Amino acid sequence: MQWFDVDASREGRQLFEAAGQDGLPLVITPDGTALHAPDVAALASALGHKTHADGEVFDLAIIGAGPAGLAAAVYGASEGLRTVCLEAMVPGGQAGQSSRIENYLGFPTGISGADLARRAVTQARRFQVQLLAPSPAAGLDLSGPYPRLELADGAAISAGAVILACGVAYNSLGVPGSSELEGRGVFYGASLGERDTVRGEDIVIVGGANSAGQAAVYFSEYARSVTILCRASELGAKMSAYLVEQIAGCANITVRCGTSVLSVEGSERLEGVVIHDAATGVSERLPASALFVFIGALPRTDWLPPQIARDGRGFILTGPALGGRRHRTADGDRDPFLYETSAARVFAVGDVRASSVKRVASAVGEGSVAVQFVHQVLHG
Repeated sequence: MQWFDVDASREGRQLFEAAGQDGLPLVITPDGTALHAPDVAALASALGHKTHADGEVFDLAIIGAGPAGLAAAVYGASEGLRTVCLEAMVPGGQAGQSSRIENYLGFPTGISGADLARRAVTQARRFQVQLLAPSPAAGLDLSGPYPRLELADGAAISAGAVILACGVAYNSLGVPGSSELEGRGVFYGASLGERDTVRGEDIVIVGGANSAGQAAVYFSEYARSVTILCRASELGAKMSAYLVEQIAGCANITVRCGTSVLSVEGSERLEGVVIHDAATGVSERLPASALFVFIGALPRTDWLPPQIARDGRGFILTGPALGGRRHRTADGDRDPFLYETSAARVFAVGDVRASSVKRVASAVGEGSVAVQFVHQVLHG
């Protein structure tokens, strides 16, 4: 895959002119098809991605193709379960946007989130998982003996068990100017493809967790300066020690703790960020051409029925967190399994689960372990 800036790249301008100049972004597929400002579904179709299931009944249906969902898919299919995995956007989840994950077992030099997702997708397909993307779920019907998923395109899938690994969505910055400049200098998350955008520029990263730190270290190799804005009093409050040490060793990274964003400025693109220091009470403007936001997220659970119990923030309650709730089955009442929700045969893993550890390794572990409980509900 190659990226071209039509303003800064002669080759990019030539490709744009040859394709008809009908709008940006422009995507040219390997067979030469030009797609002007395509939506995700059109792009997926042009690239040959599967968006519809071959059948309506499966042993296991998984919602979400982040690390937790892909791990569940690999383990389920490798153990003989007819498995379908539905992803609303593209596989990888939040982890797929990480520039480099360095604390995941087995990768001593680190691995990008996109590369990890690509490998997991390849592995899942090798075990005959039907991976559908984009294919968002619109509803979950629990009125019958088995869960029934209603898809956004009107199709439906029934499954012996469902694993919810639908992840989270980034919180909006919500300050003056942020919505107007979104995609034009204000970004939620970060991708490897942005390295050319930030080359030689002054950029700002908002957030104090691992995803923000990973982006800062990665972009420091290309940007002139990187400023991290963190509300906490110290960077190590939510960030792994190895990342804090790496950031301290990068001469062009500045950390501003106890600060928040008041507004963003710019006409056609981002030009500056106005910040406030809580300790001094002083506000100032930082010149910046890009702002990457990592300020937490909310679970993607608004499509679920009320039978799926959630906490006050919308995260799904499972196992012991259900407070003694029992499931009625043909063989009598039983306690919910560790990752089972308030609805029998429906499980939740990864970031969408209440009190989960927001790490890639934890998500992979939950996804794989949940499959063992799926076998128990399927086979008694």
